[in-house]
Amino acid sequence: MNVRLTRLTSLLILAIILLSGGPAWAKWIALDKQYQPQGKQTFYYDPQTIQQKGNWVTIWQLTDIKWMGESPTPRFLSATTHKQFDCLGWRVRILQVVEFSRNMGAGKSRSGYIENGNWQRIEPQSADHGLARIVCRKP
Repeated sequence: MNVRLTRLTSLLILAIILLSGGPAWAKWIALDKQYQPQGKQTFYYDPQTIQQKGNWVTIWQLTDIKWMGESPTPRFLSATTHKQFDCLGWRVRILQVVEFSRNMGAGKSRSGYIENGNWQRIEPQSADHGLARIVCRKP
C-alpha cells in the first residue's frame, strides 16, 4: 500500500509541476510577420497570459534572438517581458523583464533592466502595435 501511495503522490506532484508552469512552459505564438523586425530576433506572445482590468491589459511577450556567432557574445539569447497596455490611451509600459541564457526562455534566468516602467506611445507597425491589436482588439 505504501508503494502505491508513493507512486500516486509522485504522479500528483508531477502533474502539479506541469500544470503550474509559467513563461517557461508557455504556448508562444509568433506575432504576425508584418510586426516582426528585419533581423535577428523574433517576437512571440502567450495568449493564456492576457489579463484585462478595464482599459488596461497585461500580457507576456518573448523575444528570441538568433545569434550567429558574431562578436561580441550577447548577454542573453531570449527574454520574457511582462507588458501593460493602456488601450484607451494607446500606450504601453514594461512591468518586468527576465533574461535567459538560451533561446525560447530556456537556460539560466535573471531579472533584466526596467526603466521605471514609464509609459511609451505605441509606434505604428512595431511589435507593440501588433500586441496592442491583439489585447485591445483594435484594427
